[in-house]
Amino acid sequence: MDNLKQLLAADMAAVDAVIRARLHSEVVLVNQVGEYIVNSGGKRLRPMLVLLSAQAFGYNGTYQHNLAAVVEFIHTATLLHDDVVDESELRRGRETANALFGNAASVLVGDFLYSRAFQMMVEVGEMRVMQTLADATNVIAEGEVLQLLNCNDADVDIPNYMRVIHYKTAKLFEAAMRLGAILGKASAADEEAAAKYGMHLGTAFQLIDDVLDYSADEAQTGKHLGDDLAEGKPTLPLIFAMQNGTPEQAAIVRGAIEQGDVSKFADVLEIIHATGALEFTRRQALGEAEAACAAISALGDSQCKQSLLELAHFAATRQF
Repeated sequence: MDNLKQLLAADMAAVDAVIRARLHSEVVLVNQVGEYIVNSGGKRLRPMLVLLSAQAFGYNGTYQHNLAAVVEFIHTATLLHDDVVDESELRRGRETANALFGNAASVLVGDFLYSRAFQMMVEVGEMRVMQTLADATNVIAEGEVLQLLNCNDADVDIPNYMRVIHYKTAKLFEAAMRLGAILGKASAADEEAAAKYGMHLGTAFQLIDDVLDYSADEAQTGKHLGDDLAEGKPTLPLIFAMQNGTPEQAAIVRGAIEQGDVSKFADVLEIIHATGALEFTRRQALGEAEAACAAISALGDSQCKQSLLELAHFAATRQF
């Protein structure tokens, strides 16, 4: 990540300038909530993907900065809405916007960020850009609804859970890579390769998030261990533990999911470790990272390609 930040330092400074300029509103509360959530940290992986993809395909203009900011606005809007739906109080070690400003403000400022993102994408004047982002935001919304339907449902299987990941998380990674390819006038095959890389990268990233909810250092992640369990989310470690544990173990995990019972966290954690569920999930993430790298194997060698390969490794092995 340090190498990547150094490579993209100038471009990310330009993206940050766009973000600050386009966050501005005559409505004070919009500024307050928008700036709070955008400045609350985060890895900024999605805007970085736009920049890397555009560079990899030889784009020399400036629209990559606008589209990187658009992707970050869309991501931020989903976070605002997510935290309201999940009733979260902590993100990245800070109070969530809904905890600080209230649910209504968070939802409405999320709507502002979505609409501002669409204003900005129209300015690029490229129908493929608008189609990519319109499709992505629609799929992400479907993913949010699927996740809501899955809450407290212990019968969700692995294919259905992976569908949620692909819709809710990986789709924006895919769109970010596709945008750079569109700007660089990549061939249809190269554009699909870039999009496939993004989908697999985003999937790996989310699978490790699932692992970290049962194994991370809270000070590093800025979230409480067991938040997923408290929200009744049947993530991959839990699904695997139910499928591979004893009937008694499966019943404990099932009950914790159905009740959102975080008081059972210690018991569930013991079962997760006993069944090797975290190791399984990490292996799945590594497989996704390998698939991401394979997707771009035909691209010409460059510093950008090397950074994309390193980023895939990071996504599947990170500890925060």
